[in-house]
Amino acid sequence: MHKEDEAVRFIALGGLEEIGRNMMIFEYKNEIIAIDAGFQFPEETTPGIDFIIPNISYLEGKKQNVRALVITHGHYDHIGAIPYIMEKIGNPPVYATSITKEIIARRQEEFPHSAKLNFEIIKPGETRKLSENFTAHFFPVTHNIPEGVGLVLETPAGKIVHPGEFKFDYDLEGKPKDLDIWEKIGKQGINALLLDSTGAEEEGWSLSERVVEKELERIFKAAKGRIVVGTFASLLDRLNEIIKIAERLGKNVAVSGRSMKDNIQIARKLGFMKFEKETFIPLEEIGKYPDDKILIICTGAQGEPEASLARIASGEHRHIQIKKGDTVILSASVIPGNERAVQSLRDEIARQGAIIYHYKMMDIHSSGHAPIEELKTVMRFVKPKFFIPIHGYYFMRWRNAQHAQEALGLKPEQTIVSDNGRVVLLKKDSALLVEERVPANYVMVDGLGVGDVREVVLRDRQVLSADGIFVIIAVVDGATGKVRMSPDIISRGFVYLRESKELLFETRKLIRRVVEETTSKMHPVNWSWVKDVLRERISSFLFRKTQRRPMVLPVIIEV
Repeated sequence: MHKEDEAVRFIALGGLEEIGRNMMIFEYKNEIIAIDAGFQFPEETTPGIDFIIPNISYLEGKKQNVRALVITHGHYDHIGAIPYIMEKIGNPPVYATSITKEIIARRQEEFPHSAKLNFEIIKPGETRKLSENFTAHFFPVTHNIPEGVGLVLETPAGKIVHPGEFKFDYDLEGKPKDLDIWEKIGKQGINALLLDSTGAEEEGWSLSERVVEKELERIFKAAKGRIVVGTFASLLDRLNEIIKIAERLGKNVAVSGRSMKDNIQIARKLGFMKFEKETFIPLEEIGKYPDDKILIICTGAQGEPEASLARIASGEHRHIQIKKGDTVILSASVIPGNERAVQSLRDEIARQGAIIYHYKMMDIHSSGHAPIEELKTVMRFVKPKFFIPIHGYYFMRWRNAQHAQEALGLKPEQTIVSDNGRVVLLKKDSALLVEERVPANYVMVDGLGVGDVREVVLRDRQVLSADGIFVIIAVVDGATGKVRMSPDIISRGFVYLRESKELLFETRKLIRRVVEETTSKMHPVNWSWVKDVLRERISSFLFRKTQRRPMVLPVIIEV
């Protein structure tokens, strides 16, 4: 047998060079186990894109080998790609806890033509044999959504720990809870530990949710008018506490955002949320109640343009408009890449006279990701031979590798900082990052299209957003090659035509000269060549005159 065939192959198809798009696989011979399948929010460099999903082309050619998809928790950066990929990877069983299963199933309803999923409901503490060579032992982790799980994966290369995403929970005395779970894992002889790196640059320990609850209640009590809380639809633990505080203070709760409504209904049905039915009121009826009795929970704390809070801030929401005396609370940290959108959101709300609180002003948000001291604590308990930092940008993962070297005394070659698409070969006595790569580039979802927006389309969109478009329409005599009449010019996002008459006059003269010079040397005329020359000459001319490069589109009508 070839030596590489004896190794377990670990490959990240997403999640190692970004925040989101989490999907990783373990492969041994003809068996593949996938963990998570999430999406990533678009970036400034991906204009017009709805979101970005993992590239699963490597799995498409081996879909008969994919034995299981294990989901660690119900956040969209871990489940969002499921409707788009399941048929392509052979529709393997989906291992998920009860609430994660319900969130996935609810979203699946939005895709009536997608595959019917085969769920295997798991509980923390259970063991499941996923295939002949892979067995998973599930354990509970604290995140900011119920029923998050990690797993100890038994493989031919030894035991591998993937804790999902987690932070420590604290008791009333401020002591971390459930450390015995990590201690028990460490006694099993762990070969490799994969650890979330999102918090690897954050010093100290997690802020307790008890502190967040107290701060929120203090703000709620002080508010004179309506309260609007913007947060993630999936922060179910936080939502539960907000609703409890509202009930204690005698406030009525209205929810804006379909995904948030769905998640609250799911959590209540499964018993994770308990509240009086009368607490909730329809959004369209908030005007019937005194302002100081209204609490609105909504999506959009990241400044997403179509989410509820952005529409409220812009005055486009049908039922809610910001007014002086409102208190707006952004109970969420800012995802890297969303800083500008969030700042614009705050500005717009502040201009309308609302009082704003966000997580840098007060302790009203606790991240679901372990900071440095918690990461090091887990490392010391688990005591792996090898360490692979996952989830996050390269620098975050590099920092996490440094933490492992400090906390455990591991050598650099025992801490593997990989990238999306790179192959790591895991054996009982070695972990090796090899040169082999599998496709892991962005697959973009734009409307109903999946993967049809490629780099060339993005480049066009970036050019259009930066320098605009310049359309030339010239009517040319097919027999003589002469331009008839004055060429038409349409410009969008480049220059204001009414104030650029001299530029347009010179451009029209150049269009006529280029077309007539080019056609005079050709019999018969190659009109594609004429358009290419015209595009190049006009582009150069416009750049010399304006230092801008609009997209030039020549249209030649032969008569």
